[in-house]
Amino acid sequence: MEGDQGKVWKRSLSSSSKSNSFKLRSPSLNSVRLRRIFDMFDKSSDGMLTADELSQALSILGLDADPSEIDSMISSYVKPGNQGLTFEDFEALHQSLNNAFFADGQEDAPVSEEESQESDLSEAFKVFDEDGDGFISAKELQVVLGKLGFPESRELARVEMMISSVDRNKDGRVDFFEFKDMMRNVMVRSG
Repeated sequence: MEGDQGKVWKRSLSSSSKSNSFKLRSPSLNSVRLRRIFDMFDKSSDGMLTADELSQALSILGLDADPSEIDSMISSYVKPGNQGLTFEDFEALHQSLNNAFFADGQEDAPVSEEESQESDLSEAFKVFDEDGDGFISAKELQVVLGKLGFPESRELARVEMMISSVDRNKDGRVDFFEFKDMMRNVMVRSG
């Protein structure tokens, strides 16, 4: 059954390429990231992620998925009596999708935790660096924060302050090394 569901998601998310950014290789970070994603998608903040909330989140991220297929996919993960996915259900769904997308019968070459973090940070940086110039500007950060629904995105001055707080060379932009330092500091504090 889960194999069929993986095929449905592969078809419905056909606009997304097979990217390692979905496969978070660091287990300790994976749970924290999934929790943040779950909380971001749970617009009603009721601890349940409905098919509508998931559909809206995927749409915002640019992934076209048929709402009826999403409903069908998550229904087997929703516990009886619940109106949506709990965080534990969401983790199980993520694991199933991870297996469907990345379990091709081939094991990945062993990757050190440092290489894994570097790769994940590079993928995250690319999300923010919308024009691909190797820097995150205040405007780019504002756009991404807006897509994610953060209220800070409404005030460019606040976004500029966020940039300046990590902009070590004071050029008004964040390069990958500044981004990496910032993210490692965040991970150390939250870990």
